[in-house]
Amino acid sequence: MIELVVRRLEAVIFRHRVATLVLLALLTLGLGCFALQLRMEAGFDKQLPTGHEYTDTFFQYRDQVFGANRLMIAVARTKGDVWNVAALRKLNEVTEAVLYMPGIDRRTVSSLWTPNTRVLQITEEGFKGMDVIGGNVTAENLTDAQVARIRDNAIQGGYVGSLVANDATATMVIADLLDYDPKTRQKTDYIELGRRIDTDLRAKFEDADTKIQVIGFAKQISDIADGAASVLRFFALAFVLTAAAVYWYCRSVAFTVAALLCSLVSLVWQFGTLRLLGYGLDPLAVLVPFLVFAIGVSHGVQQVNYISRSICGGMSGADAARSSFRGLLVPGTMALVTAFVGFATLYLVPIPMIRELSLTASIGVAYKIVTNLVMLPVVASFFRFGPDYVKRVTALRLQREGWMKRLDRVAERHVAFAVTGAAVLLFAVAVWQSSDRHVGYLKPGAPELREDSRYNRDAVAIVEKFGLGLDVFTLVLEMPPDGCYEFSRMAYVDDLSWVMTNVPGVIGVASLSALVKIGASGFNEGNPKWQALPRDARSMASFIGLAGEGSGLYDPRCSVLPINVSLADHKAVTLKAVVDAAKRYRQENVNDTVKVRLASGNAGVQAATNEVLEHTELPMMLYVYGTILLLVLITYRDWRAMIACCVPLTLATFLGYWFMKVLDIGLTVATLPVMVLAVGIGVDYAFYIYNRLQTYLADAMPIEPAFKNALLETGNATIFTAITLSIGVATWGFSDLKFQADMGLLLAFMFMINMVMAITLLPALAVVIDALIPRRGPVKRPLMAH
Repeated sequence: MIELVVRRLEAVIFRHRVATLVLLALLTLGLGCFALQLRMEAGFDKQLPTGHEYTDTFFQYRDQVFGANRLMIAVARTKGDVWNVAALRKLNEVTEAVLYMPGIDRRTVSSLWTPNTRVLQITEEGFKGMDVIGGNVTAENLTDAQVARIRDNAIQGGYVGSLVANDATATMVIADLLDYDPKTRQKTDYIELGRRIDTDLRAKFEDADTKIQVIGFAKQISDIADGAASVLRFFALAFVLTAAAVYWYCRSVAFTVAALLCSLVSLVWQFGTLRLLGYGLDPLAVLVPFLVFAIGVSHGVQQVNYISRSICGGMSGADAARSSFRGLLVPGTMALVTAFVGFATLYLVPIPMIRELSLTASIGVAYKIVTNLVMLPVVASFFRFGPDYVKRVTALRLQREGWMKRLDRVAERHVAFAVTGAAVLLFAVAVWQSSDRHVGYLKPGAPELREDSRYNRDAVAIVEKFGLGLDVFTLVLEMPPDGCYEFSRMAYVDDLSWVMTNVPGVIGVASLSALVKIGASGFNEGNPKWQALPRDARSMASFIGLAGEGSGLYDPRCSVLPINVSLADHKAVTLKAVVDAAKRYRQENVNDTVKVRLASGNAGVQAATNEVLEHTELPMMLYVYGTILLLVLITYRDWRAMIACCVPLTLATFLGYWFMKVLDIGLTVATLPVMVLAVGIGVDYAFYIYNRLQTYLADAMPIEPAFKNALLETGNATIFTAITLSIGVATWGFSDLKFQADMGLLLAFMFMINMVMAITLLPALAVVIDALIPRRGPVKRPLMAH
């Protein structure tokens, strides 16, 4: 049935070759116009998991609990301290510039110059509250006496370490960002905002005496987008290397151009479709187009290999192209469908950015069925080759077959048993070593950028100078209205704050209960013995009023009390320790009137991402492997094929996890698609090799010579493709982006290890299974033998 369908498709397509190519060219031109309109787009909200407890808390209280999407700007002096007129005037200018930048939530802007920066003093007359910089002080008329008073107020108000550096060499401006403009409802362009920070802040206010240091999601994603320009350079380099390698392999300019052009056409279709669907290209997904291109090259080389072999066998270019179409359409489609399903399963991860990436990659892989399995052989059918080319390629093929004969001994029974035994041991070690692999980020700062990048240098400088954590994990405690005036509830808040303070990795905890205790002490001449929670509701209300709503530690109804836990970093181990401590306290100390909600803050949403990746990785990989098993069973109708094709893939996957652990590469939104892609590439190798192997077995050939013949026909192309793609992605190691460099190493490893598994373990398993459980009937031919 399938063979009949393929032959009818062949007849229609090759009978109308010119019309087919014209139609595809028109489609390319149309989608190309839309592809040119594609732009990079980044959003904070689409980085967050949906339907997760932590992010539900974040979205519910994002207008009351700030800090998840924060911008921190340090105005640092290169010499001297900040307690002078020039430094404070500069801080005022930066504060005003930040206030009027697009995407800034003006309610949250804090610096020494903003009215939400208050100081509370205990005097003989009682409490005295005032702004750190009073309303009667202006930057234009600032005097040395006023500077001295501002310094005293900042010290008394406890702003050293938060808004003023510990060594007084820098001041801070803090602001939260809005994902949407509240008036226009337009999405905030974080990439443009990050660039405006350079033009409106750094270029304007940096000089010989001042440095502007900026960290936050907007600046981080903007720097990643700028670094993505290097992706284009390395893509061009990989493209040139691939072109040179393909030419070396086939010794034909026509074949080289056709193979690469067809792979690029699918990228044009992919970009155009994304634009039509209203999507942009996320900076963290910028590597996906090359991954799709790599899959196209893999299938293109198999087509070129098949056609050139047929030409050397005496066929004309047109007949060889038609033979390639017939022979590779089914195995190629099965491999691409598997890769498609692999990327589509990423949609199971409830993170909008990964779902967008899933859609991007799935579209690209689906188009490969047309461009590489249909368009390429149709284009090749127009090529004509003389006897000189046939003679040259035949000699080259014989030389390469000599190399392959050194590898085909793996099909000999005693070697196959040895290879299988070694694979079993390696699999056990790989599973053991990868059992505690990392989930999430493993280093402080922005892991996507190099350690010596401006962003990460700024992050280190801010951490060293200020006593605040860049990563905040916020617990939200819900209680009845005016519930915070009741002693038992505030005691619960205080106990939880104390527990979180003693978790490793926590550098500070801010809660309303702590401020209330300070207020109680202040009402008693600052005596530390009185630093306790009052049991009287009126006293509690009085002390809470001293803290003020500007503290951000309670809402107007006093029914939502955040506990802000500042962390030393956002490493996965730190986040897990904080989450475990909070959940353990919540479980062991149930209070019917107080509900502990996890978690807001940038560390809270990162913890949610880590948990989602950890919990969805296994089901997703099971779906991928389940699809592979089903397609193998449909194609070859033999359980032996299922084992022979899937066990090498499984071993390669666990070796990849081990490799990630050795290189300290965590499972993140960037690495997860790479592991799925690796399975797709491995399936390509397995399908092409096993398809030819079973064709020979169906002709009653013994398994050892059957594999040797299959390796001679497909092994060269498989090895060549893996080496070519590995060299191409290995050049990413020199990229400005750390995550691109890591992905280059990981991809190179996965390309090579999948190839090694396909040409060694796959045939070895087939031989071992055949020896242990002999076949009792004829081998069924693949659905479409080539």
